[in-house]
Amino acid sequence: MSVSVLLLLGLGLLVAEGRRDRCFFNRTQEYCVCYNLSEETSSSIIQCLSATVVEFQGGDLEKYIAFPIRDLDPSAIETLGSLVIQKIIIGNVLVPEILLARVLRFFSYTHVQELAFESCIFQGTGNWSAMDGQTLPIVSLSFQNVTSSPLTGQEQAFSSLGRWLGTLQELAVTSSRVTSLPCAIGRVFRALRSLSLAQNSLGDGSLAPAFCQGAFPRLQELSLHHNSLSSYHSVCEGVGLLLELQHLDLSHNQLMANSSSSSCQWPASLRHLNLSNTGLHEVLMPLPPNLEVLDMSHNHLRALDLLLSSLKKLFLSQNLLQAVPSIRNYPRLDTLHLDNNSISELPRDEVKLLGRLQDVAMADNPFSCSCSGAGGLQALAASGHLGQGWPGQYRCQSPAQYQGWPVAQVPVSVLRCHLAALVAPLCVVLALLAVAGA
Repeated sequence: MSVSVLLLLGLGLLVAEGRRDRCFFNRTQEYCVCYNLSEETSSSIIQCLSATVVEFQGGDLEKYIAFPIRDLDPSAIETLGSLVIQKIIIGNVLVPEILLARVLRFFSYTHVQELAFESCIFQGTGNWSAMDGQTLPIVSLSFQNVTSSPLTGQEQAFSSLGRWLGTLQELAVTSSRVTSLPCAIGRVFRALRSLSLAQNSLGDGSLAPAFCQGAFPRLQELSLHHNSLSSYHSVCEGVGLLLELQHLDLSHNQLMANSSSSSCQWPASLRHLNLSNTGLHEVLMPLPPNLEVLDMSHNHLRALDLLLSSLKKLFLSQNLLQAVPSIRNYPRLDTLHLDNNSISELPRDEVKLLGRLQDVAMADNPFSCSCSGAGGLQALAASGHLGQGWPGQYRCQSPAQYQGWPVAQVPVSVLRCHLAALVAPLCVVLALLAVAGA
């Protein structure tokens, strides 16, 4: 196999160290992992040619910065075109950008659709002019825990990559200390559908410049969890120009309301909103008007009074709710999760409404196993509407005689729970019999 092909697959000939200097192929998973591959041990890479995923771990690429990389001959191009590799992962290596810029164009001869860099350091700057007008089959690109020079000032490099990046579908830059994203870069990603900037250092003021007019025009899914966002209003304003946005994940940010929040306009396309683990003591307003899925689990909510006519799924586990939210406010609801709250009983009217849902979860609440409390849960379980956790995680906290009992075992017979309903008709019958006898 030519050196150029090795450079393509591994972004460089890696220095062999110790015994972990070869490739290991799992035929069942069609997954191949190569450790510290070198030119001397390059024969080991042959077994990866039938893999769909190839992972390269460790090595030193700096020594090959000056290595001559020529255009591929027809036989090498034919070899690359015959490979079934769909994804390449490169981890724990220092990547000179000048070498990356010279090698990346060879991916156009392959069928690789996903390229991932994990725990890598990108060094220096590359000359990307050879990529002007170049297209690649890669539609998914990810960087996890990487270090590189700031994105600001690299607009020219992104411009040279514009034809390829303009067709990219998925991009993830996570755990990489990103603090900002220049507007001009976002405008390059004309076809991007999914963007993850999770576990970075984005602040409230960084969103509006990143999602400026014309940036990410086709974006549908945006993940911003585990950042430094705090202003609900700033987030709302920051994503307001993403007119096709459907999924937004803001979990694990400490969000707060401010006096301007009510004036914000969320994209009308937004259907899924994740506000879990955001420190909420009350529901922040306004919510996107056309929501279908709302996750506010793992917060400090004590009550919920919303009217969302399009909502289908509502997740409120791990809060401080003392009552079931009124189902009448959500006419299209089919899923309601209320695990680990402070709910003790289910009103009879709510039981009937909950019975219309497909998935109800209420495990680990302090249930009062009165007739109405236990009976309502047993009725829901009998109809098949209680999901995961039943019956083991449904236990009584009161009254004392049933404390610690599984709710499913509490007797709710008609004689015990509806004595008045039996006594009244019985009295009427006895009275009629007495009159007849007289």
